[in-house]
Amino acid sequence: MIKGLSKRILTKWMGFKINVTIPHPEKYIIALAPHTSNWDFIIGILYSRAMGFKCDFMMKKSWFFWPLGYIMKGLGGIPVERNKKMSLTDQLAKVAKSRKTFHLCITPEGTRKRVTEWKKGFYYIALKAEIPILLYAIDYKKKLIECTKMITPNGNFDEQIAEIKEYFRYTIGKIPKNFAI
Repeated sequence: MIKGLSKRILTKWMGFKINVTIPHPEKYIIALAPHTSNWDFIIGILYSRAMGFKCDFMMKKSWFFWPLGYIMKGLGGIPVERNKKMSLTDQLAKVAKSRKTFHLCITPEGTRKRVTEWKKGFYYIALKAEIPILLYAIDYKKKLIECTKMITPNGNFDEQIAEIKEYFRYTIGKIPKNFAI
């Protein structure tokens, strides 16, 4: 019921098309961009439910207040304190290695505001856990959710982040001025 309702809302009511050509392995990280609006979260939840999978996500801890915190955790939310220097990449890589399945969605920009330097955590979690990164784009102009590329981290961050950013170059976010490559 949730799957059908989510798909109807996403594709019929909101008008999104889906172009996903990359198979989803047992373990992966989704790099989702652009992230310019809270609508990205809603679209992501609807998409994952419509496709029949659950994907965890990280969100700043301040969103996990009562009663919203229970809802966020139920949807797969992992509260993160962005001010503290923690070995979160090591912790998540360890969790990924220990589980049979691991699905984590991260917005490389780390915020809805315009930034030119993307966070590196998504890349290093995948590298340490030896899992691929699926590149997911939400294009609001085309009303398209797309994943046609997967990256296997090889340790050459600068080269691979340039390749990842190039993939998203022509994607239009909900608030276009908030997205920068």
